[in-house]
Amino acid sequence: AVALTWASLTFRFGGQAHWSLLPAYLYLGAIGAALTLIDLDVHRLPDLIVLPSYPIAFVLLLVPTVVSSDWVALLRGVLAGLALFVGYLVLALVSPGGGGLGFGDVKLAAVLGLLLGWVGWGPAIVSVLAAFVIGGFIALIMLLARRATRSSSIAFGPSMILGAWVALMFPVQVLAR
Repeated sequence: AVALTWASLTFRFGGQAHWSLLPAYLYLGAIGAALTLIDLDVHRLPDLIVLPSYPIAFVLLLVPTVVSSDWVALLRGVLAGLALFVGYLVLALVSPGGGGLGFGDVKLAAVLGLLLGWVGWGPAIVSVLAAFVIGGFIALIMLLARRATRSSSIAFGPSMILGAWVALMFPVQVLAR
């Protein structure tokens, strides 16, 4: 899974002017694979992986920021991370029973927002929409296959990570930079 993710991300970012973004997204691919497997197994996104990802992602994004002198991109990434954190936090707090969103999902949302927001608002927004569509589709399939009930807990981290990959691989201009 990591090799396929890295290959696709290298194909997407390796030959571009922002080739220096590649280490940040390879890091995302590595933690994304680990977090997906862990969340599917134990329904947790461990702080041991998620919390260090804040400074690591920020530092990895400093390189393309300096190379391109695009400080607006870094600011946009920070703002997108904050926006996704707040958005997911509100959903986790106001939904009955958290609506299935845990605080691991909330913390992961900030990391994804930071990394996707550097590229643009479009990928950050698309990743959220894609995550909910993917999560809903997975829930529907599991319900139809009788592998889950309406009260079952379904790991949402994998949907968030796949949504981020979709947003990076198939960029859409949602808002002007």
